[in-house]
Amino acid sequence: MIEPNDATPSTRAAQAALAARLPADDEADFALARRGFVATIEGAAVGNAWSQAPFGFLDGERPDTVNPSLWRQARLNTIHGLFEVCPRIYQVRGFDISNVTFIEGETGYIVIDPLTSAEPAAAALELMKRERGDRPIVAVIYTHSHVDHYGGILGVLPDAADGRVPIIAPEGFTRAAVSENVLLGNVMGRRATYMYGALLRPGPCGHVDSGLGKGVSRGAVSLVAPTVSITRTDERLTIDGVEIVFQLTPDTEAPAEMNFFFPQMGALCMAENCSCHLHNLYTPRGAQVRDARAWAHYIDEARHLWAGETQVLFASHHWPRWGSEAADAFLRKQRDLYRYVHDQSLRLANHGLVPAEIAEQLDLPPALAAEWYTRGYYGTLNHNAKAVYQRYLGWFDGNPAHLHPLPPEEAGARYVALAGGAEALLEKARAAFEAGDYRWVAELVNHLVFADPDNEAARLLQAATLEQMGYQAESGPWRDFYLTGAQELRHPMPKSPVPRQGSAGQLRTLGAADLLDALTVRLNGPRAAEAACAMTLQFSDTGQSFDLWVENAVLHAEPGNRFARVAIDRRTLVDLVIGMIEPDAAREAGHVSGPGTGELEALLPLLDRFDFWFPIVTP
Repeated sequence: MIEPNDATPSTRAAQAALAARLPADDEADFALARRGFVATIEGAAVGNAWSQAPFGFLDGERPDTVNPSLWRQARLNTIHGLFEVCPRIYQVRGFDISNVTFIEGETGYIVIDPLTSAEPAAAALELMKRERGDRPIVAVIYTHSHVDHYGGILGVLPDAADGRVPIIAPEGFTRAAVSENVLLGNVMGRRATYMYGALLRPGPCGHVDSGLGKGVSRGAVSLVAPTVSITRTDERLTIDGVEIVFQLTPDTEAPAEMNFFFPQMGALCMAENCSCHLHNLYTPRGAQVRDARAWAHYIDEARHLWAGETQVLFASHHWPRWGSEAADAFLRKQRDLYRYVHDQSLRLANHGLVPAEIAEQLDLPPALAAEWYTRGYYGTLNHNAKAVYQRYLGWFDGNPAHLHPLPPEEAGARYVALAGGAEALLEKARAAFEAGDYRWVAELVNHLVFADPDNEAARLLQAATLEQMGYQAESGPWRDFYLTGAQELRHPMPKSPVPRQGSAGQLRTLGAADLLDALTVRLNGPRAAEAACAMTLQFSDTGQSFDLWVENAVLHAEPGNRFARVAIDRRTLVDLVIGMIEPDAAREAGHVSGPGTGELEALLPLLDRFDFWFPIVTP
């Protein structure tokens, strides 16, 4: 095992220079993050799914291997437990990357955002019941369509799928959740291992923080569709005696998202539209680019609707702010943060600057830069400026030389030859490394790694370079991307003769229509070019029938009963597709039957099985 390097003199100088430019710290955020503390579980430990204990090193002095600003945010995100937001509203923070909020109704609890996975969600509920009484769950609210706000549903509501307890979400929730987390679940999940440092050991040279929270829990993830959709702003519901007024905010932090206000408590929930940092307009794990202009608009709309009545503003991450004046000031600067990135990126684009040029020029104005809650702990000015350009103008920057570039391996070989060969390129790269010119080293050596991934000297130099870039990063995701890349260059993932599966948890809990829609992206078009198979799937667990057929190398699915019948349940279908069970065994166990079984067995070899551990920093 190759151990991490220490910070170089160049990195130490960069950390010191940033520390001198940071806002003054009066510790006010630490007071806000601790306010209302009720109780916690020691270390927030939840089996193998979650624990704050490995982050005890944050109690010490900051090492030169961690950006000073990120170190501060990381310390804030270690504060964990059950907190009173205001009478009748409580949050459990620090048990996952997100917060879970409990509202005390007349007879039970309303749960807002049940975390990423079931185990920490269950632990949070147990803590709430221990401190505030054992009451039933009377409703669940998903603020938006990202997995860390719905994936733990079965931890607070094990029988969620039976529909007896209302699950409330913004219009378009299920479509957005399936599109982002299921259709692209494999590639996004793999990239998320980089973004959240899942493979890094917590420590001064490893994972420190995700900016948005400490990190992502590793328990059981499910997707249970909502039973109630909020379709308009100012829609009102009264649940167990609690009045809630909703504001739809589509295409902001998520494609389907909503804020809401509790008039009885003067409490404003801003979902994930306002958190204590600059958020992502583009998330490096991969997702649709977000609309910064709409984001700013909806923050301002919420301010106009409720800031004057707000006694406490809370969100799905980080800590609340108390008082109408503080809430209004926070909303104004969060609004202008996203609007500034939007407007200035487009201004520079209209001058003809391309994304990389815009990103180098963009700085926040002094009034915004003076706040800790505008800093790039999660999103960054650099990649958000590029995202604005992409949303309006796409990936192409207008230069015809960039219309049809060579793929990385072929381009890499030619750049290496142009440099005079591998040793000549490495000699230049080592000199740049000694000078602290890490961005150039990463770009240069990447060509050699893709031209010759077996060149150990190249991999190790690239790893050392990414490591220093990670140490300097203020953004938690940037740090984790750099350090995970360095780790995999030093210790490449072993190759496998068969695809290595990721989690199928969300597939297993999808409705039948969404499940079949998710399978369409697995059809191997070239392999299915001459295929023609058709069947009617009768789902024994839902009673629904769907026609499924291949035509023109496209997999189609729609409700119907036109073809030969296959009786099957959704779990068995998922297991067949991902290879957890073979067709013969499924038939013998009685999980699959009917005259269309042969058609299903003809379809299965046409569906790809995705390898979760595909390479990223090598070809």
